[in-house]
Amino acid sequence: MSRRLLIAAIGLIVLSLVGVLALGPWRTEEAKPRARLVAPTVAATGFARVEGPRELSFPADDGPHPDYQTEWWYYTGNLQDADGQHFGYQLTIFRRALVAAPRREQRPSTWSTDQIYMAHFAVTDVAGRRHRAFERFSRGAAALAGAQAAPHRVWLEDWSVEEIQPHVYRLRAAQDELSVDLLLTDRKGPVLQGDRGYSRKGPDPGNASLYYSRTRLETSGTLHVGGKDYQANGLSWMDHEFSTSSLSQGQVGWNWMALQLDDGSELMLYQMRREDGGVDPYSSGTVIAPDGSTRRLTVADFQIASGATWRSPHSGATYPARWTVKIPGLNLTLEIEPYLSDQELNVSYAYWEGAVRITGARAGQPVGGDGYIEMTGYAGSMQGEL
Repeated sequence: MSRRLLIAAIGLIVLSLVGVLALGPWRTEEAKPRARLVAPTVAATGFARVEGPRELSFPADDGPHPDYQTEWWYYTGNLQDADGQHFGYQLTIFRRALVAAPRREQRPSTWSTDQIYMAHFAVTDVAGRRHRAFERFSRGAAALAGAQAAPHRVWLEDWSVEEIQPHVYRLRAAQDELSVDLLLTDRKGPVLQGDRGYSRKGPDPGNASLYYSRTRLETSGTLHVGGKDYQANGLSWMDHEFSTSSLSQGQVGWNWMALQLDDGSELMLYQMRREDGGVDPYSSGTVIAPDGSTRRLTVADFQIASGATWRSPHSGATYPARWTVKIPGLNLTLEIEPYLSDQELNVSYAYWEGAVRITGARAGQPVGGDGYIEMTGYAGSMQGEL
């Protein structure tokens, strides 16, 4: 919701990771057994909470909001080279505050920090039938990780997104033999999700985020995959959320969709999933027209039905593997399937985040596109971890 509160992973970090980071940056290698960083979640007392709409201002709100406990900058995209070879990518950088503002202390060391950063980098190689994912942690100090508003930049070591000219961003990440170096040009500007950016996730006071997206980022650049360089073009999507919140009682996870259609429109949908198998009434969405105008959707305005399933050989979780989306008020029906079934990230948490292809019709006219879907809570409830 985006998401997505993949908040999650960061909740693990707090105490044990502080000790780990005393030794320097920390990262996991892909698809190997890993230590699980288990620690009590930092109490939310003293952190700012999102309790209603507030005016979002740019570029100021592109930067960090350290008075809120959790924040993330989420980039996903679908790219294709001249021969039609398709790739998906994800670069997400999370920030987690360790200490609320009233309890912060100034310390002279350049290594001292009250902010921890985590990042996920993944690439889907459709022709190679392979999805690879990596995770890193570092401290928000000594230039190891951080974020700034103007010019916008967010980074964790050499994984970064930076604004190189107005509305143009350079995204770079590399791990082992994989790398991406991309230029993203924003064609629509920030899209405020929910009620003017106020995205409510449940009935509890403050169980909400401030959330905006950049939904049509024209993208070009180089991917290095399987020992080869590919020049590719396509579209990316960015989500930025910040909050001090958690799942409400009975919620176990979420499904989130970022769909980019070939008629120039986009669609964001999320469903908060309940432990009884139902969908929480605080699920919602946004339709973004080609001209950038938006229409809010309530849970009653859309239906998502899942068809086939896929069982992960890594986590044992069973995920939906095909979806039908209907929005009767738009006379829109979409059929969605993953480019690759196995796009599960096995990092601090196991979750599915992957590239999808879209076919369908709007008012009787064919429509297609690409997108990204995130699914959490299938390998274990997220309750109590946020």
